[in-house]
Amino acid sequence: MTANNRIVSGMRPTGPLHLGHHFGVLANWLKLQEEYDCYFFVADWHAMTSEYSNPKRIKQFVPELAKDWLAAGLDPNKCVIYQQSQIKEIAELHLLLSMITPLGWLERCPTYKDMKEQLAAKDLNTYGFLGYPVLMTTDIIMFRPGAVPVGEDQLPHLELNREIARRFNYLNCPEDKPFFPEAQAMLTKESKLPGLDGRKMSKSYGNSIALGEDMDSVRKKVMSMLTDTNRMRKTDPGDPGICNLFPYHKIMTDAGHLPEIEKGCRDASWGCVDCKRLLMESMERFLTPIHERRAQYDKDPDLLWDVLNQGNAKARAAAQETMASVRELIGFDF
Repeated sequence: MTANNRIVSGMRPTGPLHLGHHFGVLANWLKLQEEYDCYFFVADWHAMTSEYSNPKRIKQFVPELAKDWLAAGLDPNKCVIYQQSQIKEIAELHLLLSMITPLGWLERCPTYKDMKEQLAAKDLNTYGFLGYPVLMTTDIIMFRPGAVPVGEDQLPHLELNREIARRFNYLNCPEDKPFFPEAQAMLTKESKLPGLDGRKMSKSYGNSIALGEDMDSVRKKVMSMLTDTNRMRKTDPGDPGICNLFPYHKIMTDAGHLPEIEKGCRDASWGCVDCKRLLMESMERFLTPIHERRAQYDKDPDLLWDVLNQGNAKARAAAQETMASVRELIGFDF
């Protein structure tokens, strides 16, 4: 029976998560875990599509990613947190789906072209990179969810996911009894938090604040943040609409302070340093509980692996159930 209340989503372990990840993805996951049957996975096999030349790096990123999730507030009692590579059934289903996926579907996939351009410095002319949408499809349909949280830029990939599920059902199921549901898009808002220098927040740009970053480092970054470049002196009026600090205040500072901040900027009764100090107070209130939760897992790594092992067991049981049905449908239940 399809679990229509189920949601599946994941992240690649490629380095520490930053504030952009939190407000772009994790904040939504925290809400979803309260209402849905959520499966969140560490996509370590996916990381290999671009990091295949040095896969040992991925191993150290896996626990760090899980720590960031738990520190942000994901609750293993409310959602299933698991590691993709530890569910071997995913590899089996990926193989089977790759047998029925037309090559043209993969070559036309916009995400394939976009990622190849973004990672032009790496040799991505591999079977694994071309076929990664099939692996992503496998990650989703293995657990037969009713919906997947995605941004608008990911809609073409989700449509490919549905096409592959539809093709499997057409080839192997009675017309009135499709096995894999066609997961619907649950659109999520893109994070409006810019990087410290006004560009998109990215580890590669060095303009981000990591969720686990110590407060001394955060303070130095906040105090050096780009502001309204038209304010050459404290007495110059500013425009919050073009200041890099204001989006942070809108997300992290108490809403009651926003009119005061906006007025102080426009009439120059506030200086940029004043604004940064207030932001630092907001940042500290936000990050301190995250740091405290993370410290528990830094102190006792076994706690983290207990969470992953328990999540892996739950995910594996669901995957085994799916694969028993798939093998029967295709006549490979030897």
